[in-house]
Amino acid sequence: MQKLFFFLALVTIQLPFKQAQLRNERVRNAYAEKEGIVMGYFKDKKVGYEQFRLFIRAFKQERIVEVWASEASDGPYQLLHRYDFCTTSGTLGPKRREGDLQIPEGIYSINHFNPQSNFHLSLGINYPNASDRILSDKVSPGGNIYLHGNCVTIGCIPLTDDKIKELYVLAVEAQSGGQQSIPVHIFPAKLTTTTFNTIKNEFPANVAFWQNLKAVYDDFENTRMLKPIRVASNGEYMF
Repeated sequence: MQKLFFFLALVTIQLPFKQAQLRNERVRNAYAEKEGIVMGYFKDKKVGYEQFRLFIRAFKQERIVEVWASEASDGPYQLLHRYDFCTTSGTLGPKRREGDLQIPEGIYSINHFNPQSNFHLSLGINYPNASDRILSDKVSPGGNIYLHGNCVTIGCIPLTDDKIKELYVLAVEAQSGGQQSIPVHIFPAKLTTTTFNTIKNEFPANVAFWQNLKAVYDDFENTRMLKPIRVASNGEYMF
């Protein structure tokens, strides 16, 4: 009996990613309801649905999540769809400590798929990242930041249950197609020159940090490609 249990456990561990996700009823329902819609986004943009690369951008002021896709590992990306935040918390500016209610700002990636979330379906974001560990509170920077459903938040990015199904399917397809790291860039706002000048006057303490994020924002706006980004010893993003 012990040998049989070990064998079954090993089979479960070795299940392909998508197959393992589809063992959950919420994921199966999401695919049944939304995969055809998601595939329609690719068809409309003439982007292949097989082994695409996914990129997610979020803008706190506009309360928008953008979903981009590329057929090639080196880009360029095309905008597939936009989703509205269902609600929000905090103000413009990065998350720096536990309990500040802030939605993080910075360069992140998906690090957890939770098909049994208390918030319907959840995609974890790797906050605190290397930059946050330098710039945020050293003892209690906070954590457990997700893109999720259920329309409540104290620092996450919530979509409706209906829309998180689409985003979850997109992320599962990207990961199962071989994309090990799904980038998520979170900005205070769309950092055009006009918007940047407006928000920096309202939040002067964040100007240096936002100037750093603006360089990342501008580069993608100009190229529609993603460059590898590293973190310097002072917490700045560099590419």
